[in-house]
Amino acid sequence: MDWSHYRFRSVWHLDAEPDAVYRVLERPDFYPRWWPQVREVRQTGETSGVLRFRSLLPYDLVVTARSTRQDPAGRVLEVAMTGDLEGWVRWTVLAGGRPAATRLLFEQEVVVRKFLMRLLAVPGRPFFRANHALMMRAGRDGLRACLAADPADPPSPAAGPPAAADDGPGPLPGGAGGADHVV
Repeated sequence: MDWSHYRFRSVWHLDAEPDAVYRVLERPDFYPRWWPQVREVRQTGETSGVLRFRSLLPYDLVVTARSTRQDPAGRVLEVAMTGDLEGWVRWTVLAGGRPAATRLLFEQEVVVRKFLMRLLAVPGRPFFRANHALMMRAGRDGLRACLAADPADPPSPAAGPPAAADDGPGPLPGGAGGADHVV
């Protein structure tokens, strides 16, 4: 077993139209506005950028991300990553089974390349998994708040650049309504 290999899967249930959810997710440059652990997004090309994440544990992860699939009709977004994490992330936005509801599927498969995390791969694994779960919970709650603010009009380029995030751990709100699974 490669202790630095992770597969994550989360399902979020949101009270918003699937197309509105997709419009928010397709704008990673606005993630720092609603996802506290996404500290920085810097576009480096038409479909690529550098992202910096930090959850509760005191380390940053920096990745270069490149869009590999952007399918508005199927409401699927997929990104390949290199850097501290190497692998892929996929968002699949599905109708939630009732009006104005979304079932959002997050899938990720990565190998950790950050030296310290590889060094601590075995004893640190439960902490790294918990750290990821906290980040996902905060992302879900932040996305809910973003959509509730104006579900018909998610952030657009005219809204200006995202606000800068500080380096503190940020709030890690809980709440019901979503399932976070780690494989």
